[in-house]
Amino acid sequence: MALDDPKPIGPGGHRCPGPSTRDIILDDGWQVPDQLVAEAYEFLGDGDVSYDRYISPEFFEREMRSLWPKIWQWVCREEHLPEVGDYLTYDIGRYSILVTRTAPDTIKAYHNACLHRGTQLKPSDSSGTVDEFRCPFHGWSWQLDGSIKNIPCRWDFPHVTDEGYRLPEVKVELWGGFVFINMDPEAKPLADQLGPLAEHFSGRWDLSKRRVALHLQKELPTNWKAAQEAFLEAYHVYETHSQGLATAGDANAQYDVFSDYVTRFVHTIGYPSPHYTEPQTQQEIFDKMRGGGGVVPEGRTARSVAAEKLREELGGQWGVDLAAYSDSEMLDSIEYHFFPNMCLFPGVSLPMIYRFRPIGMDPGRSMFDLVFLKIVPDDAPEEFPPDPIPVAAHESYADAPGMNPGLGAVYDQDTNNLEMQYRGFQASAKRGQTLGNYQEARIRRFHQTIDEVMART
Repeated sequence: MALDDPKPIGPGGHRCPGPSTRDIILDDGWQVPDQLVAEAYEFLGDGDVSYDRYISPEFFEREMRSLWPKIWQWVCREEHLPEVGDYLTYDIGRYSILVTRTAPDTIKAYHNACLHRGTQLKPSDSSGTVDEFRCPFHGWSWQLDGSIKNIPCRWDFPHVTDEGYRLPEVKVELWGGFVFINMDPEAKPLADQLGPLAEHFSGRWDLSKRRVALHLQKELPTNWKAAQEAFLEAYHVYETHSQGLATAGDANAQYDVFSDYVTRFVHTIGYPSPHYTEPQTQQEIFDKMRGGGGVVPEGRTARSVAAEKLREELGGQWGVDLAAYSDSEMLDSIEYHFFPNMCLFPGVSLPMIYRFRPIGMDPGRSMFDLVFLKIVPDDAPEEFPPDPIPVAAHESYADAPGMNPGLGAVYDQDTNNLEMQYRGFQASAKRGQTLGNYQEARIRRFHQTIDEVMART
């Protein structure tokens, strides 16, 4: 090798030429949170990921037996249960969990089944307020704390003891305004799974200080893993969201693997894709971002002006001061994935939370919960979250009440691919998907963690 030859690049070491996401964020000139520009990548392999992991009933059954009952997962926000006696049910595959506030400072969860003959105590996807949990079949009832309250004809059940017939509890922990459950009685604390997420989502990224503004639910005709993988990389922007290449980063997005359970991507808004080579002025970029209505002064960037306008608009709308939030926090797509099925965005104008759940015992059905959180003043009173709005399979997100039509159209593009992909899983002669070493590293880490969790049982 000649002395002036470049040093060989190892597996996973290649990056898109040109400015990186980190470069763009730092060039904005803002003091940004350390975690926003932290980098954490490692090469995780390059073997194909089998399609059987998505379509096989046997693999799906393994997940039901060895994944979902063994992992922390979020079920609701704390504000869904503001008063003693408030409850909701959370279903995942074959499991149904009853979550309730039993005291002003206590939330508990139980398996949603009567201990007499197994009937659900409350219907799936239900919520309300009660002073007891009463079986609709024979009338057995329990106090909110899970203790037995009444058994009709108790004389006929001398073998039933009060202590032995408490409702079996499910572990509950709170973080960031979310309620998490774990069905494993021996589960380690939630903090062990959160890892670096707890540190990153502190200060002004603390999601407990936000409130639900909009909640959409849509059934997707694919496996729950494929549904969320569509949102774990920006590689698809080139084709799926090609209309955005003039104003959105994709190939130069940053990908991080912070732990087995926490990964992230960051891609910029207001800076053209490396694939977009036509010359543009900052004014032209701004007009494509905002649809017109504003001037980019000499020496300013489209990003800085768009972020400034958002601070004014959203700050006025919400009654909060957004002056401390950087251009990146105002504009960019900053998405963390918390294993197994949650995505969190700490940004201001893209403040989403995602959840992907299997529906029943069909590997090809999943529920996508799309939640928007708004920043509220410190003295804002508690308010009950809006009910989820169902979006039918044939309906557009853009038509949902309260949804930004432009953003809704982008979600349509994301989810319209999924049925064809799932059909392709089954039809393909090649029996696995080939992932990029860097841009799709989060997907590979996701599958590796699935295998590691399931191997424990």
